Amino acid sequence: MMTRFLPPDSMGLVRRVLSDVITPNRGTFLSFGILGTLWTASGGFSAAIEALDIAYDVEDDRPFWKTRPLAVGLALMTGALMLVALSVMMVGPRFGEWLAGRVHLSYLFVWLWPYIHWSIAIGFAILAVEALYFLAPNVKQRFLATLPGAILAVGCWLVLSYLLGLYFRHFANFNKTYGTLGAGIALMTWLYWTGFAMLVGAELNCELAKIGREGKIEEKHEPPPITKIDFAA
Repeated sequence: MMTRFLPPDSMGLVRRVLSDVITPNRGTFLSFGILGTLWTASGGFSAAIEALDIAYDVEDDRPFWKTRPLAVGLALMTGALMLVALSVMMVGPRFGEWLAGRVHLSYLFVWLWPYIHWSIAIGFAILAVEALYFLAPNVKQRFLATLPGAILAVGCWLVLSYLLGLYFRHFANFNKTYGTLGAGIALMTWLYWTGFAMLVGAELNCELAKIGREGKIEEKHEPPPITKIDFAA
């Protein structure tokens, strides 16, 4: 599934890592590896929370014991939504013919399936970015208010991924220049531009929110601690 989005030079590194992970007789190490991977991924989403706060021009007064579980939840939620998007992309256009033959659908469904599967994949990608924009920053906003930035971010991400793929396939030759490190460099470049696309969408949402709220962004504030209860009131 990842070969449809990652630069070709990066897939060698990904395949080597996956081959080590799925090697048999390593069940204990695999379970600890999953926990470590989840914790590492949540660290990336913690950095995303901080970056989105900067993009929205707000300060984050939420404690660590709230932001870190939020980062873990975002990692699981975004990963699940992107997995659905990648799965739909993986089945490809011919899945429509197979499905129509199994459940006796009309030829119209087969003709429309290439457009349907692209719409589903892009829709779930936009939903994943929307969830990130809605939950991550310390901002009070409506869920649909994050839609313009999510559409822009996914559009930029697809265009940049396509252009990077063209560059890596036809112009760059990292394997000859950097050897094994070439795959890591290509992967980091793709991740950098992915983060750039996310920040562009966040900046758009921030500017739209300022227009709608007279230049002010409403932050989420922690409720004050209860120190005294007035029973007479």
